[in-house]
Amino acid sequence: MRPRDDSAASAPEGNAAPGRAQRGIQSVEVGGRLLRALAKARAPLAPTDLAASGDIPSSQAHAYLVSLTRLGLIKRDALSGRYEPGPLALRLGLLHLAQQPALREAVPRAAALAQSLNCSVALCIAGPQGPTIVRYEHASLPLHVNLHVGTVMSLRATSTGRVFCAFLAPGALETLWATQTAQPVWRGTGNAAPQTTAASQEPAGTPLPEAAFVESLDAIRARGYESGIDAPSPGVSSVCVPVLGPQRELSLTLTAIGATGALDVRPDGAVVRALLNAAAEIAAAAFPSTPTCPE
Repeated sequence: MRPRDDSAASAPEGNAAPGRAQRGIQSVEVGGRLLRALAKARAPLAPTDLAASGDIPSSQAHAYLVSLTRLGLIKRDALSGRYEPGPLALRLGLLHLAQQPALREAVPRAAALAQSLNCSVALCIAGPQGPTIVRYEHASLPLHVNLHVGTVMSLRATSTGRVFCAFLAPGALETLWATQTAQPVWRGTGNAAPQTTAASQEPAGTPLPEAAFVESLDAIRARGYESGIDAPSPGVSSVCVPVLGPQRELSLTLTAIGATGALDVRPDGAVVRALLNAAAEIAAAAFPSTPTCPE
């Protein structure tokens, strides 16, 4: 069945009469329901589930799925048959991120840090599955770790993840924690606590008690950064600092990554000082009225 398109394109927005709803293309808006349903699910969906979530009959949804796939807004996994965001959707998402003030200010500074500190530098934001790398500057020296744009970091096993746990708003953290673990959120006096995913495989062992984890998050907030040595990958260490927004919300993180022994993770070392200074500069430039260092 061909999708019905019984609406006409609207006049340019600037010419619309005040208070009047503008006409759009109904079929575009119906297709948008499928995209919205996929985004809300935060996981690949079978065609029938996607149609149901978008409140569209399966027979009608098929034509929309074909068109959205041709456009690259979604793609279908050849093995599972499930739909997930396509390359065009990802490019649009990255384009949107590039317009965000903090990320725009952070990109050139990340490149400068990678060169001056001779280490890799990752910029991460809160993605649907956890802290997600949106920019990765490679070190000149080889590093035996598979990190790239799109990598999701473990909330618990990585320094980046623990900074997210310490500074991300509790409601947002609960969502990421549930996505990564399928376990109840650990409650505490600070933010909720966490666990794992992909470049984020949690090391074997007994999870930290709730009180100990909450205490560790308080310590991260107090010093304003977190480090990791030989974790989650042996031979690789990291230092991560937050960039905070106007309401002291976590905007993004800066993470320096290098070989253990070569990366200076000392509290008063060059890497910690450089990252804290860069985070303060980013916040000052992106959010002029925002305090420049964590309390």
